[in-house]
Amino acid sequence: MSDRFQFSVQATDGRARTGVIRTPRGEIRTPAFMPVGTAATVKAMLPESVRATGADILLGNTYHLMLRPGAERIARLGGLHRFMNWPRPILTDSGGFQVMSLSSLRKLTEEGVTFSSHVDGSKHFLSPETSMEIQRLLGSDIVMAFDECPALPASEEVVATSMRMSMRWAQRSRDAFGDRPGHALFGIMQGGVTRELREESAEALKAIGFEGYAIGGLAVGEGQEAMFGVLDYAPGFLPEDKPRYLMGVGKPDDIVGAVLRGVDMMDCVLPSRSGRTGQAWTRRGQVNIKNARHADDPRPLDENCSCPACTGYSRAYLHHVFRAGEMISGMLLTWHNLHYFQELMAGLREAITAGTLAGFVAEFAAMRAQGDIEPL
Repeated sequence: MSDRFQFSVQATDGRARTGVIRTPRGEIRTPAFMPVGTAATVKAMLPESVRATGADILLGNTYHLMLRPGAERIARLGGLHRFMNWPRPILTDSGGFQVMSLSSLRKLTEEGVTFSSHVDGSKHFLSPETSMEIQRLLGSDIVMAFDECPALPASEEVVATSMRMSMRWAQRSRDAFGDRPGHALFGIMQGGVTRELREESAEALKAIGFEGYAIGGLAVGEGQEAMFGVLDYAPGFLPEDKPRYLMGVGKPDDIVGAVLRGVDMMDCVLPSRSGRTGQAWTRRGQVNIKNARHADDPRPLDENCSCPACTGYSRAYLHHVFRAGEMISGMLLTWHNLHYFQELMAGLREAITAGTLAGFVAEFAAMRAQGDIEPL
């Protein structure tokens, strides 16, 4: 394995791409879905179980980890990979999105953001420089530049002002990141739903130079139609020879739509959060295991799924353990959801390689249109 960060596109079908990101800790097959391990764990899952679903990379959260248990402590204990027993690649976000969501607990200046911890109210400061240092202590393979992400809808003036500050922060992030062979820094495009601002942001990022480029500021309240409208042009503003990462997305149809528009990487808490709240994602759409219709149903969630929840347990059992508040409910449903999301990514990669993506997407849509199996 090379000690450098490398990306190669191996096949295309329309604007969709499949390829490989090579890091010292392993390869990431793209398009890739990254499960979210907010506090150094994908909730309800063992790391080896996450890997068994097909995940090549996890996402860790700088904001949560800096507050608890602390980046310095994680560094003393051997870094995030050893700490959470995940020897494969890890991407860490910059902390910017979480801090920006604490509007009543933060003060924003050109220098950075002062905020109060949601855990204990203690005061903290994040800037491009401190974010880079925290992510260095964590030891993540892919580091995200520090940016501001305004919630949508917002005025074009607000979005433009925010984006331009984020671009200044991107340069500071690049300067502070320094020379770290084997590690990558991704810049983050902002600009809301305005094409001209997105292009301006992309040009600023390319002038700085990054190992990969993220599309930020989407899936923050604008709706799927507006998001796809931006994705119709935004990936094309970014270098073809670098990974493109759509942050915080999403539902299966969001993922398919993003891949069709040239996105290589995505992340979302949805599979694990849904699993803990009794929601299963299947090729036929969502299943709410809380519903009484499942109480006497001996069938699996999905007869064509090979995950442990589907091969070993009935809908009736999953309904029972959820209603009883048993931990195994969240464990099994999360495993199923992550398995399905990774199965979807594998199908997309195979279809792009074979040049059959249109047929794959048509079948994906047709299955979802059928809805869940009829009650017994």
